[in-house]
Amino acid sequence: MHFQKSTNIKVLLCTLMSLNLFSQTILNDDSILSEPRKKTFDLSKDQIKEDSSKLKKDWINPIQYQFTKNFGQDYNTEKSVISINQPIFQSGGIYQAIKYANSTYKYASLEIEQQRKELIKQAVNLLYNIEKTNLNIEKAKYSIENAKIDVDRKKEQVLNGFLDASFLDNALLALNSTKNSLVDLKYQKQELINNFNNISSSDYTKFKLPTFTISSKEQFIKNNIEIQKAKADITKKGNFSFMTMAKYLPSVNAYYNYSKYHETDDNSSISKENTQTYGLTVTVPFDSRTFNDIESKKIDYLKSKLDLQNTIIDEETFFKNTLDKISMIDERLKITHEDLEVYNSILEIINEEKEAELKTQSDLDTLQNSQKIKSIDLKTYAIDKQIALLDLYVKLQ
Repeated sequence: MHFQKSTNIKVLLCTLMSLNLFSQTILNDDSILSEPRKKTFDLSKDQIKEDSSKLKKDWINPIQYQFTKNFGQDYNTEKSVISINQPIFQSGGIYQAIKYANSTYKYASLEIEQQRKELIKQAVNLLYNIEKTNLNIEKAKYSIENAKIDVDRKKEQVLNGFLDASFLDNALLALNSTKNSLVDLKYQKQELINNFNNISSSDYTKFKLPTFTISSKEQFIKNNIEIQKAKADITKKGNFSFMTMAKYLPSVNAYYNYSKYHETDDNSSISKENTQTYGLTVTVPFDSRTFNDIESKKIDYLKSKLDLQNTIIDEETFFKNTLDKISMIDERLKITHEDLEVYNSILEIINEEKEAELKTQSDLDTLQNSQKIKSIDLKTYAIDKQIALLDLYVKLQ
């Protein structure tokens, strides 16, 4: 009997600690999110796509059309003018503007992806905590059973004169405290469910809890979305720095003007012939703020490089802290497993003594309930481990 229980507990522990590679699947699947929230992210993606396309075309000047109707005292005129003034060379500024648009799109895309994953993580975290609260409710029920047994035992001992009434009073207080804890847990569970429903349109019971594995430090740093954002920020600010510099360098524009009178009120001094002018203009700007503007953008670019170094250090520290936390949880799992082994050996003895009428059924029930509580602790620690791993995986691209 002892061997069978011990084997069952080992199998349970191995099952809980065996973290199958669930990886990023659930964090890349937004089916857990409500439709309005998914639509918001979709619209945000569409918006940054349009903003990027607009940035790519910012160097293209619009074609101007002007229609003028003059109501003079002597005559009326109607005239149309079409003007084009288009840059064809900006000392590399056009090329950098296109690169800046692309880098801005990449950075914004990473930011939206990060926001989406954080929201999915929040939903998954709530699922874990709902399950953890279910386990704590189960533990509280076993604790209430033990508290009731203790009250009955103390009541009998007080009535028989073996104990002072204060012992019974303390046992009743412990029972009431455990009952209140159960009430609090039920409220906490409902609060968690309500918070989950705020994010998801589906019932929380429809989702299976994911399991994660520990990724290597190299993979964590390589695929870290914060680090990817910092790199994209360097590229974006580098392109913007070159754009700013090009703004103060020589540029060449091609221009074309076309004008036509539609109505001259028979004024002989005005020709109804079409007029066209076209050519090139070279512009060399002289601005007292040039150096300050360029240096400011360079400094911003250099700061982004330092930000990348700081981000890498922060993420490496976060990875190490998470591993330390998981090691601590593993230690608790080991201690709880050892405690269960002790309970198993004692239960075997208590059961034999009960059959010999040396122990009561309440003694056996108390110990069995305590064993079940320890078994639930194993499951609770396994969930804590998954929550810690979730914090790692949400950071991966």
